[in-house]
Amino acid sequence: MNIQHKFTLDGHAGKMQCLLDLPDGEPRGIALVAHPHPLYGGTMENKVAQTLARTFVNLGYATARFNFRGVGESEGVHDDGRGEVDDMAIMYEHMRAQYPGLPVALSGFSFGTFVQAQFQQRLIAEGRPAERLVLVGTAAGKWPMPPVPEDSILIHGELDDTITLQEVYDWARPLDIPVIVIPGADHFFHRKLGHIKNLVAQMWRRDISA
Repeated sequence: MNIQHKFTLDGHAGKMQCLLDLPDGEPRGIALVAHPHPLYGGTMENKVAQTLARTFVNLGYATARFNFRGVGESEGVHDDGRGEVDDMAIMYEHMRAQYPGLPVALSGFSFGTFVQAQFQQRLIAEGRPAERLVLVGTAAGKWPMPPVPEDSILIHGELDDTITLQEVYDWARPLDIPVIVIPGADHFFHRKLGHIKNLVAQMWRRDISA
């Protein structure tokens, strides 16, 4: 059973309300999870964000998430992704200081995919890219999604009417990245969360053993 800690960090716009989930034993990596859009009810307790966190904990990662600006006990106001990326960088540096030398994975759902894709571009520019990205309900067509590395894991619902599958295909096609489609899944993956967990775990373990 994993251990969960609540903590706060000082962000650029004030306090950041954070959660840390730890695996049994020593972590083999760090995972940062980004939640969906704050103005539409998105929080770090969102079920998809929770599923991603639990998946990475089961894979042995120390997994952190936080409420974006203006959500829950996090201070500040929504900043259309700009300030949220800056706050993700603060979480990144905090986790790297706590667990030096470990690889970092980035994951997000919906608006959180936009934040993490931007943050990965920042890390690439700094010469320290994240180990890998997991993007669920990728926000293509909603926000200007930057390119992501070709080994990114993209998972989308067949029946998503918030971000259509066609929009994701149009974004992923020039990047030549496969999109994993969960049949019958809507944007929030109601009754389909187990598929996300299983798919990520299978692909991660396969690549570890390769």
